[in-house]
Amino acid sequence: MRLEIETRRFYLGRDYSEALEGSGALPVHLPLIPEGSYISEALDGLDGILLPGSDTDVDPAYFGEDPHPRLKRVVPEKDLTEMLVLKKADDAGIPILAICYGMQALNVFRGGSLIQDIDSQVENGVKHEQGAPLDRKSHRITLEEGSLISRLAEKNEVKVNSHHHQAIRSVGKNLTATAWAADGVVECVEDIRADRFVLGVQWHPELDWRTDELSSRIFELFVQTCRQKVSNGILVST
Repeated sequence: MRLEIETRRFYLGRDYSEALEGSGALPVHLPLIPEGSYISEALDGLDGILLPGSDTDVDPAYFGEDPHPRLKRVVPEKDLTEMLVLKKADDAGIPILAICYGMQALNVFRGGSLIQDIDSQVENGVKHEQGAPLDRKSHRITLEEGSLISRLAEKNEVKVNSHHHQAIRSVGKNLTATAWAADGVVECVEDIRADRFVLGVQWHPELDWRTDELSSRIFELFVQTCRQKVSNGILVST
């Protein structure tokens, strides 16, 4: 989930849960309680982890940098909960679907780094913060031939929505970049290990899963993989 500092509320947009339920899963929200024993027990018996987007940034201290002037809000409970969840999931081989901030957190957990602000740090960058309407496909991305994401798309170029000002700089351990925007920004990462399902996308497939074939296939494959790995049919959305 997310944490609204001003009201002290945990919350999460409805699209993630609806996309999971619509694909045959039972979504369960995980509050931001960054305690190792809680995370370990909460994840026991769960079939998969969805790491959603966030209106916050990963603390650059996690990848050894000072904050850029355009760094947005950092929520320590969010970052630490993500890292604990990723550690448990990695150790247990739990399938992971990571979206936007979730992909960035995954990459940092694996030892990678981030571009803290695309507009000021990427030369000739395209617009990655499109605003409303949120589900509009605003820019194209190129997919690596033979990658999981290209097989799902059945093509090597698609257009996606875009709602982020940070991006992956160096790719983390056991991950490989498999899609890029025209300015070189990484748009997708996949785990290089054959026995793992770890997929990170920089766009938001939960916004158009009802109408877009690639978005629908991403959720369907995630749920199918979780069913194959375990038997109790429960997914957790953090």
